[in-house]
Amino acid sequence: MKTAITGLTPEVEVPEEGLPISAAAAACGLSVDALRYYEREGLTLTPADRAPSGRRRYFEQDLSWLAGLVMLRRTGMPIRDIRAFAQVCREKDTEPERLAVLEAHRDRILAQLRETQGHLAAIERKINFYRESIVKK
Repeated sequence: MKTAITGLTPEVEVPEEGLPISAAAAACGLSVDALRYYEREGLTLTPADRAPSGRRRYFEQDLSWLAGLVMLRRTGMPIRDIRAFAQVCREKDTEPERLAVLEAHRDRILAQLRETQGHLAAIERKINFYRESIVKK
């Protein structure tokens, strides 16, 4: 299965038997609890593979997907949108739908960025005002 978000795989040596949940979570910048939450919420592409002992094992494709989820969350994508994105990624030939989800998110981020840039400009004006006020004293 081709992951939808590439180039995000953490640089971690994944042994043939996979990584335990603690190592996978740490590699992706998650807590173990957060990784379990992502699995419960249906955000992973597939359920984690299990070792004969029943413990979860994660492989490179899992890490790549999880790193993509972390990136999307850090950009403010809501869990419901990530869940929808994961769902379309599980289905074949849904590239247009995947693209639409990411483009809509990009548009929201760009709008937030423009708003933040406006706030930053206002702060800069206030800083300049106070700097000039201090110099005049």
